[in-house]
Amino acid sequence: MGTIIAVNGKGGTGKSTVAGLIVDYIASKKLGSILAVDADPNSTLSDVLGIKIDATMVGVVDETSKEKDNLPAGMTKDRFIEMKVQESIGEGEDFDLLAMGRPEGPGCYCYINSVLRNVLNDVIHGYDFLVIDNAAGMEHISRRTERIIDKMVLVSDYTVIGVRSCIRIYALAKEMGIKVGKFFLIVNKLSGPLDPLKNEITSSTIPLAGTIDYDEELLRLSLANRPVSELKSDRIRSSVENIVKNILEG
Repeated sequence: MGTIIAVNGKGGTGKSTVAGLIVDYIASKKLGSILAVDADPNSTLSDVLGIKIDATMVGVVDETSKEKDNLPAGMTKDRFIEMKVQESIGEGEDFDLLAMGRPEGPGCYCYINSVLRNVLNDVIHGYDFLVIDNAAGMEHISRRTERIIDKMVLVSDYTVIGVRSCIRIYALAKEMGIKVGKFFLIVNKLSGPLDPLKNEITSSTIPLAGTIDYDEELLRLSLANRPVSELKSDRIRSSVENIVKNILEG
């Protein structure tokens, strides 16, 4: 089974960008096959990675529910959904992408999350790395979307609130008994010395994988809807390289 890396953090920290940078680094260094999973209902990872997604898991479930009387003979609804979800995986040059999408009605997440777990259990065996961009905050943790995670990466921005949010996610994952091999903290959008956050980071006991400076080029790529693979900043790429090495070797 491949290495599962889950990326989480509060909204606005650049969580999806960090997930994309991790995917891009693993792909560029040809460390192994990658399935990126956009488990955030806002579905921005496809834009970050520059890959078009024609269908989402939610869309597949919704469409199947409407056509439940026209399923192939001898095939259960769950098996048909899993087959269609696997068909919906977007294929990039160096990685594949599976998008969860946004449920439209209340109470939809439980079934979607169940399907997500089942599909991931099937498809992860075909990949060396699974990188999951989680919903902002603690939603997927509290719903136990991932039962076993090798590396959980918590992304904070350059604020005390961001670090404390990561600490709460860390505590909740522990409380829920979710199996995590190791936690890591990343401070993103760093625009000054790390000193003001050091006490919070030290007291959290979460290992710091590294920091990523605030970068105008990343902002321009985002505004132009361009993928992180086009990033030219050696400074940012060096930071990401150190971070991924710390995560994979930690």
